Amino acid sequence: MKAMRPLLLAIIAVVLAAVGWLTTVLTTRYSMATPVLPPSALVTMGFIAVLTLIMGIRVLRWRNGKKKTMLNPILAARTLILAQACAYAGTVLLGWHAGIVIEQLRIWNLRSDQTILWLALIMGGGGLIMTIVGLVVERFCRIPPEDLEGGPGIQDRRHGEAKGEGEYAYRGD
Repeated sequence: MKAMRPLLLAIIAVVLAAVGWLTTVLTTRYSMATPVLPPSALVTMGFIAVLTLIMGIRVLRWRNGKKKTMLNPILAARTLILAQACAYAGTVLLGWHAGIVIEQLRIWNLRSDQTILWLALIMGGGGLIMTIVGLVVERFCRIPPEDLEGGPGIQDRRHGEAKGEGEYAYRGD
């Protein structure tokens, strides 16, 4: 599994911001509701971020040698997948709501009630937190290069990436 690239996440956020902006323009033009998540979605976003962080801390504690028992490799792989999914979902939410915020700022002085703007800002902030948590937990799942089998200097590095699955806390022993 390859590490996430922040540049790809930024591109996804920009594309989704454009799509969110266009969708908001069209829904406003046709007098439809603005496509923003309800406040209850913050609970779900928070739960996902906290769960990802807790699982990542378990992997980090094992990686740093604070646990006596062997880490289940399936748990480590699931933690990595959850971290990447959290980062991608957070990026999508951040981009989408950034597009809504851009359109709402354009019509700021035409509305007396700015509830949608503040809700979109809060949801975008939640997406940003999810993205950060996903990236941090993904870093927790990496094994330092000196811990890899074969010793230091053996691994083949191309463009700053480790080859194969050896860069994460999953060991196929």
